Amino acid sequence: ELEGRWPESPAASPCVAGVIPVIYYSILLGLGLPVNLLTTVALARLAARTRKPSYYYLLALTASDIVTQVVIVFVGFLLQGAVLAREVPQAVVRTANILEFAANHASVWITVLLTVDRHRALCHPLRHRATSSPGRARRAVAAVLGAALLTGIPFYWWLDVWRDADPPSMLDEVLKWAHCLIVYFIPCGVFLVANLAIVRRLQQRGRSGPRPQMGKSTAILLGVTTLFALLWAPRIFVMLYHLYVAPVYRDWRVHLALDVANMVAMLNTAINFGLYCLVSKTFRAAVREVFQDTHLPCTLGSRSVGTVAEPMLKPPGLPKGAEL
Repeated sequence: ELEGRWPESPAASPCVAGVIPVIYYSILLGLGLPVNLLTTVALARLAARTRKPSYYYLLALTASDIVTQVVIVFVGFLLQGAVLAREVPQAVVRTANILEFAANHASVWITVLLTVDRHRALCHPLRHRATSSPGRARRAVAAVLGAALLTGIPFYWWLDVWRDADPPSMLDEVLKWAHCLIVYFIPCGVFLVANLAIVRRLQQRGRSGPRPQMGKSTAILLGVTTLFALLWAPRIFVMLYHLYVAPVYRDWRVHLALDVANMVAMLNTAINFGLYCLVSKTFRAAVREVFQDTHLPCTLGSRSVGTVAEPMLKPPGLPKGAEL
């Protein structure tokens, strides 16, 4: 059933993608990390200026994306996979698994917090105004980060799908399903229910009065959740296919599919900046302010030492010889 260009054999399946994943992840890290750092600065300014909980959630989401890029893309895919060729002590690999899954869980469930916040703001506005605050948002983010770290601990025993030649054990099957549920199925269920309620609420307002305009935060929420569901779907499908149909270790096609699915999923960590710029004029203005502030010290520093800038308008002086 698995006949092809490389027939199934006890040896490990070849990496058909070659150096393409290495080039892709290098570009993703080189472009995505500076962009996410810029996004963090802009969102931090907006959060401090407006004190809106949604900005705190977006700030936490961007910070978790940065951790994901460093831990998963750099340490996992580039350092362990490409540079060290997976010749790493097992204890180090398993400890890194905890950090990778914890960062992944934090990124996904902070998006869930943003979804719940937007749902309460549109469907229960009075209750949302009475209970929402920056302090409450920070406490919710801290709780999600703690829960993400705790849920990442069981993945210490996660088996490497590229080197696992044995049939999946009960523990391996439980961890694979836990990964799919925590990262995709449960969050997507929340996204679907909340987004449908938000769209229905906007439609009801449109029937009772003038057609309401979708807020920027709501548009960003719909874009973020839709992109996540689309970009992570291939990885979840390949993971279940590996579990029940054909293992990555034995079939080169599943190996290739998992490589491509991982590349598509990691794109989710760098694409939100473009979405924010496309939707929010306020965010674009904050980004311009960041660039202007970084350019201003360079302009001031270019003055020659010893020169003093005089004011544009001088105050009128007293006549010569006059006394105060």
